[in-house]
Amino acid sequence: MNALNILLHFYPDDTPLRRLLILHSTQVRDKAMAILGNPGLKEVELDLQLVNDGALLHDIGIGRCNAPSIFCEGEANYLLHGTIGAEMLRSYGKENGLDMEPYARICERHTGTGLTADDIIRQQLPLEVKDYCPETLEEKLVCLADKFYSKSSPEKEKPLEHVRKSVSKFGADSLARFDDLCTIFKIV
Repeated sequence: MNALNILLHFYPDDTPLRRLLILHSTQVRDKAMAILGNPGLKEVELDLQLVNDGALLHDIGIGRCNAPSIFCEGEANYLLHGTIGAEMLRSYGKENGLDMEPYARICERHTGTGLTADDIIRQQLPLEVKDYCPETLEEKLVCLADKFYSKSSPEKEKPLEHVRKSVSKFGADSLARFDDLCTIFKIV
């Protein structure tokens, strides 16, 4: 499997959206790999290929969403980009005889710090009511790395305190999940 080829399959034309998607996905991949370089993580065992490819594919669904400020001219609510991306990857896998489930799970579990069924109900989010929180270490790492980059300001990495402040806008539970991710991957 080649993650870049899958991105190009869904985004064949050289457009501002494709360039932004590849830039952001590469930034997230590079941040995830940099986090793994932390000396305190030598005992953590992850599937590095899954992290690499999962980071590259985590936002594949954005083109079907409506977010014109980042070149997304689809119909769906942007919050759905993870679940849309997951379905895109599952369909691609079925058509090509590939097990895309681990990558689909990264797509649907990277939004925010993960979303719980309670979050969906309380905030009346347009998602099926269930938990979308990262469970595996690979899912958690891509979710964490993603928080340090924004597609609306792609030129720079966000400092940790900026990320914490942004995450805290979604409530104490969201911030606690972010802090747990930082603890797991020894980010201080």
